Amino acid sequence: MSRELDHLALQAIRGRLNRREFLGRAAALGLAFPAASQLLSSTALAQTPKKGGDLVCGLVGGESTNSLDPGSWLSQVPQIFGKCWGETLVYAAPQGSAPTPMLAESWQPSDDVKQWTFKIRKGVTFHNGKSLTPDDVLATYKRHSDPAAKSGALGVMGNIDSMKVDGENLVIALKSADADLPLLLSDYHLVIQPNGGIDKPDAGIGTGPYEVKENEPGVRHCASKYANHWRTDVGFVDSVEILVMNDNTARMSALQSGQVHIVNRVEPKTVALLAKSPGVVIERVPSKGHYVFIMHCNTAPFDNNDLRTALKLAIDREALIKQILQGYATPGNDFPISSAYPYFPSDIPQRAYDPDEAKHYYQKSGHSGPIQLKTSEVAFPGAVDSAVLYQQQAAKAGIQIDVQR
Repeated sequence: MSRELDHLALQAIRGRLNRREFLGRAAALGLAFPAASQLLSSTALAQTPKKGGDLVCGLVGGESTNSLDPGSWLSQVPQIFGKCWGETLVYAAPQGSAPTPMLAESWQPSDDVKQWTFKIRKGVTFHNGKSLTPDDVLATYKRHSDPAAKSGALGVMGNIDSMKVDGENLVIALKSADADLPLLLSDYHLVIQPNGGIDKPDAGIGTGPYEVKENEPGVRHCASKYANHWRTDVGFVDSVEILVMNDNTARMSALQSGQVHIVNRVEPKTVALLAKSPGVVIERVPSKGHYVFIMHCNTAPFDNNDLRTALKLAIDREALIKQILQGYATPGNDFPISSAYPYFPSDIPQRAYDPDEAKHYYQKSGHSGPIQLKTSEVAFPGAVDSAVLYQQQAAKAGIQIDVQR
């Protein structure tokens, strides 16, 4: 019961339960009002951030080919390490919140929303001692707009018609109106670098709360507190070390033994067991990640829309979540946008499992013979088991799926 009460208190402190809800649930567990109030107060005190110490993380999602060039970031480790040393003009907080100022103090659109003026923050320095200027922002955006740079943010920049510096401001003119430009500029690739990173995009020099000290792609990344950072409400620890641990067993063992303080991507089937370990807290938060079985729409047989529709209707998402992911997920809807994103389209009806309708579209497609589904546990936790379950679900619609591991 103690662990459950502690968990409820943490939920209340983090705003996921209001005080009334916490006291009600505590009472249901047999805790009197005075004791519940004292528990809430002591938990709040314990959760007050303290400065100092060294944070060690064991994370999956790092490769030997990783680079400090923000335009190249694809996996979790370079993205997470990048947030230690780099900052963007705009920040989009977790759980789908609106864009908030970071290196831009403010922004203002024109009446037709085709021109945006961003006021660049003063008093910010890069880790090499150079002061941030609007020219650095302009150069950064120009680099990511250049196809030759092969930036992952190239698509984000596609609607920009022109950019210029106007005093303390960066002025961006768009080809077509876009009310979401500030949100787009929070893209994690768009880390502002000195002279845009044109000279050396992988130098690892930014304006973040930590500066890069060691960078061993696929092995470890280290950063130490930057003394001249412009904010006082972030960067509480003295150093951050990220150990690349792509093996799930090694990652969980490192956490349980105290070798690391934080791990990511806990296997759903091991969550309950790991939660019983002393000192381990499981955080369940909305994610922008999504698990898919990919159909290349420009490649046969998936260039047939009726076949794709049949396959979408032949998968029982709720069963996959319950049986494979142990409830640690929400149903996808055949697009990679979840409620963790701002402006999530909640009005789109959720596609449901319908073997009869799937059979109709399958027959309409004219396809016959098995459909190959190649997967492995590297794809996502429980990928192989999910594929086998999908195979069984699709069979009820007369669709034969050949699972290849």
